[in-house]
Amino acid sequence: MENHSENQMCGGSFNNYEFMPADSWRILRIMSEFVQSFDDMSQMPDRLAAVFGSARTPEDAPEFQSAYTLGRLLVENGYGVITGGGPGIMGAASKGAFEAGGKSIGLNIELPMEQHPNQYQTDSLSFRYFFIRKVCFLKYSTAIIVFPGGFGTLDELSEVLTMVQTSKINRIPIILVDKEFWSGMLHWFKNVMVKRGTIAPTDLELFHLVDSAEEAIDYLLACHRFGFRTTVKQ
Repeated sequence: MENHSENQMCGGSFNNYEFMPADSWRILRIMSEFVQSFDDMSQMPDRLAAVFGSARTPEDAPEFQSAYTLGRLLVENGYGVITGGGPGIMGAASKGAFEAGGKSIGLNIELPMEQHPNQYQTDSLSFRYFFIRKVCFLKYSTAIIVFPGGFGTLDELSEVLTMVQTSKINRIPIILVDKEFWSGMLHWFKNVMVKRGTIAPTDLELFHLVDSAEEAIDYLLACHRFGFRTTVKQ
């Protein structure tokens, strides 16, 4: 016969893993990650640009050099850089910003493969959850600049386009770099999605396509010539 008094002394229901409200406790971990990251990011400069792109881009690729140049130009024009903190495009933009003497903020994610924090971060945050990391990217960015990438890059781009399209956030410059890379996707947008009515023709105006870091900076400065704002609606 089970000794109930002994079970209670040893912790009772808290030792019963079938009873343990695991999702409820996970909420506290999620909350703590939000609080910590918001507190850290609130100390950063106001004028920040997020740079997205592939972690797999080698250093001898043209887009790596372009992202490096972009990071440098952003700092020279008064911006700090936010990346995912990894290698490839992220490492290139971080390196450009770091070597120009500016802020290079890395929002690192814990992954079983690929993600290795680059050495060019002046400020480094670590995330367990992708969705919290994406909130931080959008909440503290005044522009989004997207280089060629894979599923993660497409996820980040789709997120910001959806948030702007649905007016959940303020509209900010969304710049896609490398016309050749993005041409297939844009063709699909125009000739399939628009024609079938899944997006409106005006949704194609939510982003701007360029071919170089210099063009990206020129467009960004033109957008911000009368001032800038973050995504957060008051």
